[in-house]
Amino acid sequence: VALSVTHHIHRINRPCHTWSSLPGIRALSTMSTPNTYDFHMDEMSVALSYVMMAQDGAAAPAAAVTPTQIEKEEETKTEVKEDNNKKDEEEIEGESKESHEEKLAHLKKEAEERLAKKEATQRTLVCIEVKPWDTEQDLMELWKKITTTITQDGLVWGENCKLVPVAFGIKKIQCTFTMGMSNSSDAVVEAIEALEDEVQSVEVTSMNML
Repeated sequence: VALSVTHHIHRINRPCHTWSSLPGIRALSTMSTPNTYDFHMDEMSVALSYVMMAQDGAAAPAAAVTPTQIEKEEETKTEVKEDNNKKDEEEIEGESKESHEEKLAHLKKEAEERLAKKEATQRTLVCIEVKPWDTEQDLMELWKKITTTITQDGLVWGENCKLVPVAFGIKKIQCTFTMGMSNSSDAVVEAIEALEDEVQSVEVTSMNML
């Protein structure tokens, strides 16, 4: 590039004929010209132009992007996108699972509250007959013993009982009790029959929802 610039400048500096050296026009050379051409400025402009062209040509070309690099970049973007999607799915799944468990817990609580309310209001009246072994037993004392020793949550004994004749001077005890849904009449009967020295048998005669 430097040689080209020097060569160009050398061509400009070569002597050339002026208008005054031409025959018949020598007189014109004596005339003053208002504006003279500055060859020095022209040489500098040309030199700067060549220098700028040389610098542009010598600039390093941009690095070419190979298909392999493009594929790697695309794979990286795809992996990052898949990871983000997986995280989003896990978060949604966790939220859904938590919401499902909370819903089940809420439904269970509501069912228990309804059951407790129903048990508190729904009662069953049970009538039973208790037969003793002989006529010498104090049936009123036996009834008091039954109602005071056999107790359960939700079990309420009646305030009185009846003594009904059976045969041969033997009487039986007729009494009632109320119970809730969590109570069992069979459990009450079994508890009375456990007094086997005083009780011959126990029979449930009726059960009515209140």
